[in-house]
Amino acid sequence: MPTRTLNREPHRLLNSAELATHVAHLALEKKAHDILILDLRKLTSAADRFVICTADSETQVKAIADHLSEKLTELGMKPWHVEGRSGRRWVLIDFVDVVVHVFYSQTRAFYGLEDLWGDAPSVRIDDIREIA
Repeated sequence: MPTRTLNREPHRLLNSAELATHVAHLALEKKAHDILILDLRKLTSAADRFVICTADSETQVKAIADHLSEKLTELGMKPWHVEGRSGRRWVLIDFVDVVVHVFYSQTRAFYGLEDLWGDAPSVRIDDIREIA
């Protein structure tokens, strides 16, 4: 199901899987780790996919979130909603069909978001070569 049009290529649409993969790639550029893409399509209508990633510091959480927002906005995919930027422990970036969660490592362990959605099919991304 097409979700976004890129300004750079007006004829090109990204579906939620492509957008989630692109988000994972961008997160890796800022050294995010333990990246998980959850396919929620059969579980909820709230979003098609979650992308969950981990940062080792609050500064890195901010850097990853800013990088994602900036790069995707450049492609014509401005976030619908962003939460948690000031706290820098869990930043949620909502692109409607894809919701990105950038966690500080201790915060991710505390909330266990992927455990809450344990029935969702998932893909773990640990290296840029896995999504190239």
